[in-house]
Parts: sequence; C-alpha cells; structure tokens
Amino acid sequence: MFLHTYHPTPYLAEFGILKIHWYGLLMVIGGLIGLFLVLRLAKFYEIKKNDIFDLAVYWLVFSIISARVYYVVYAWELYKDNLLDILKIWQGGLAVHGIMIGGFAATIMFAQGKKINIWQLLDLSAIGLCAAQIIGRWGNYFNQEIFGKPTSLGWGIPIDSVLRPAQYSGFEFFHPTVLYESLGNVVVLSILLVLFFMVETRYISSVRVSGLVFFGYLILYSILRFCLEFVRIDYSPLLFGVRWAQIISAGLFVFGVVILSWQLMRKIKQK
Repeated sequence: MFLHTYHPTPYLAEFGILKIHWYGLLMVIGGLIGLFLVLRLAKFYEIKKNDIFDLAVYWLVFSIISARVYYVVYAWELYKDNLLDILKIWQGGLAVHGIMIGGFAATIMFAQGKKINIWQLLDLSAIGLCAAQIIGRWGNYFNQEIFGKPTSLGWGIPIDSVLRPAQYSGFEFFHPTVLYESLGNVVVLSILLVLFFMVETRYISSVRVSGLVFFGYLILYSILRFCLEFVRIDYSPLLFGVRWAQIISAGLFVFGVVILSWQLMRKIKQK
C-alpha cells in the first residue's frame, strides 16, 4: 500500500522584476560544467568533440522527458485530478532517477547509432551527470525544497513557515539535505575520476572492466541517496514503510554490484 508524506511547492525567487527558477538555472549551470568535464575526458577515448555536443542534445531531450514522466508516475496522486499540471514543468517535478534513466538510455542509443564504444560513453555520462548534480541540487536549496528533518545543529537551514510540513510547523531549522547530497557527490565524483584515470593509465588494466566508472556511479550514488532518504521529509510514496527512492536506489545498487562482480570474475578467469 502506498502512503504519502509532505510535498513542498517550489517557488520563484525574485530579483526586482526578474524571476528566476533556481532549480532550472542551476541545473543548466551544472549541466554545462558536466559537459565541459566530459569534453576534456573524451580526448582520452579519442571521441570527437562534435560527437559529444551531439550527444549533449540527446541527453537534454531524453533526460527532461524521462525525468518528468518518472516524476508524474511517482507522484501520480498530485496530478490525477489536474492532468494539465503534467505539462507545467516550470513548476518543478524533475526526478534525478528519471534523469539517470533518460540520460543513460540516450547514451546507449547514440553510441549504437554512431558506432562508438557504449561503455566509454556510459563512463563519460556518469561523470558528467555526477558533476552536474553537485551544482544542480542547489536549486532545491534556493527553492526551499527537499530539506530534511528539524535539527538544532549549527548548520541547520531556516525554512519559511508556509513551506514547512504541518507536523513541523513549530520548528525553524532543518537538515540541509542539499548540502549533504552535494558534498556526497563531490566524494563520488572524486572516486569516479580516480577510477577513470587508473584505467586510462593502465594501472588496473590487468582486470579492466567495461563500464567500471558507470557501475561505480550506480553503486556509490545509490548508497548516498538511500542514506539521505532517512533524513528527507519531502513528498514520497511509501511501500511497506520504505520511501520509493530507497527502493529504486537499492535496486540500482544490487544491479551495479551483480554486473560488476560478474565482469570481474569473468576477467579473472580469463587470466
């Protein structure tokens, strides 16, 4: 049975007469940073710059569509009586897991069409996405979204009273889950880059695994997201008391570990 928790409504921050949707703005900035990093690393695979720019268009289109469809399905209770709201993407509602699905699916399709090594592009996509998340998540901070439980810790963030869940209306400061995820992704990205350069310098070539960086991202981000869901209090369907994102994260973690382990065992047996 699905239960539901609080879902804060995002708002637009004002600068005079100019209104900026912070989530969209910072996701664009994060995406550009991720693209820049991918362009630099693509040289190691001798992938043409124009191919990366073309792939970026696939990423953008597929990720936005997938992220929106995923969120609408995920939060169907919020849309079933107002179907036109599904089209109001400017009001928020883009799920990271949906971005992952769309982005990686676009990468596979593009690689097959261009006859480029799929695993190399997936590795680059994982690094680019992780880099984008570090910056992009801060849009949620400015919109006062996906904050955590109340806290008395010194780094707690204030939340406007109108955006607090009713059960927490008497509290002012909450866990900055955006900060936690951003810092966590810095660690994840650092590990991914170490893996990337270890492979490219042949340091671990004896057990070289296709998609090592990609599966590393699935495993590491899933651990991070699973843990963060214990703190977050934003809207989420619950299945047997477990938040939906935790279920997806657990599934991705198992998938990544199983496939990575299988590939490692196969490589070792071939030696």
